[in-house]
Amino acid sequence: MNPNWVDVTGRGVVSSAGFSIADFTSTIMSGRTMIGDITDICNELRFTMGAMIRNFDASAHFDERTLGNLDRFSQFAAVAGRQAIAEAKLTDAGIDPARIAVIIGTANGGGDVLEEGYQRIYLEQRKPRPLTIPMSMSNAPASRIAKEVGARGPVFGVSSACASTNHAVMMGMMMIRAGLVDVAIVGGTDSCGYPSYFKVWDVLRAVSPETCRPFSSGRKGLIIGEGAGVLVLERAGQAAARGVKPLAHLAGGGMSSDAGDLIAPDSSGMAMAMRGALADAGFAPDQVGYVNAHGTGTVANDRAESSAINEIFSGNRERISVSATKSIIGHAMGASGALEAMATIAALQTGLIPPTVNFVSADPECDVDATPNEPRRRDIEMALSNSFAFGGLNVSLAFARAQA
Repeated sequence: MNPNWVDVTGRGVVSSAGFSIADFTSTIMSGRTMIGDITDICNELRFTMGAMIRNFDASAHFDERTLGNLDRFSQFAAVAGRQAIAEAKLTDAGIDPARIAVIIGTANGGGDVLEEGYQRIYLEQRKPRPLTIPMSMSNAPASRIAKEVGARGPVFGVSSACASTNHAVMMGMMMIRAGLVDVAIVGGTDSCGYPSYFKVWDVLRAVSPETCRPFSSGRKGLIIGEGAGVLVLERAGQAAARGVKPLAHLAGGGMSSDAGDLIAPDSSGMAMAMRGALADAGFAPDQVGYVNAHGTGTVANDRAESSAINEIFSGNRERISVSATKSIIGHAMGASGALEAMATIAALQTGLIPPTVNFVSADPECDVDATPNEPRRRDIEMALSNSFAFGGLNVSLAFARAQA
């Protein structure tokens, strides 16, 4: 095994597809879409569909005092973090707390408490909550997880729009490689189910009026989702001492900037990130069997990403499966990379490629095998997971199947 690889030893998820890794994986692999009506949240929009988390009972996870100090995005992250920490058996593992980092990405920060504050100020002529500022901070989820696990090493938030998770994962991996920490708890979280958030996306006109169908003809935009995903990364071989086998290896990653348009995607920047991930991981293009695409379902993004994939894997196109998890769970913004990393790891573990659902027919300008509508059995050892963000920010993560 490449000495630069780090082990993935824990996973946790809160999503529209389930509140556990087992439920999430089952839903993703079955292709059962979580996209549904959101007019009960906001009904003055061009679109009526979203992939919102329903039936999440925060009071089942936190006492009343704690709950009063946590915005919904921090609640999601803390619950996902507990799952990941439990799977990795980190509690009482004897790891120096100063050698544990927590890095959590978010695009939006604590939007729910800010929304509530605006309503109090402008509609009810009341004061906002006293803790509105600390509850809405981008680092609040990381700080909460650090408190629960007792992490005393580097703890901070990352906010780079829809690339937030993958940047957080990269930071954790680099800290482990540099010898700064032994464990990095990384991931992303965003809560998006409040009216003002829907309204600002509505005026951007990037949201589909029907559903999300990445790489398909007839696609009309993205669908807003939400959730959290957390991974535990460890120095290679460390977990074996406490009887924990790696779930997968984070083999490497690549980052790039388009240095161009604020919104329009650039296939050259996407290709640069994927090329960097392959080089960092020590993968040859013909070793990669799967790309979990950023795949938003917008006309421009899917064409640009298809072009980038074909550029990188030009000699291996027939052997590359591509799919877009956002067709099932929507675009979870800063958390999207975390949830898609879970899907990528599941594909490596199970030998099953999750489908791109809602697919109608191929778009000639998206010339990739998008795994339309049905999962596909395929034994893969190496995979990429892409996240590309407004502002021209591109991150591709390289994962490898766990070695015995």
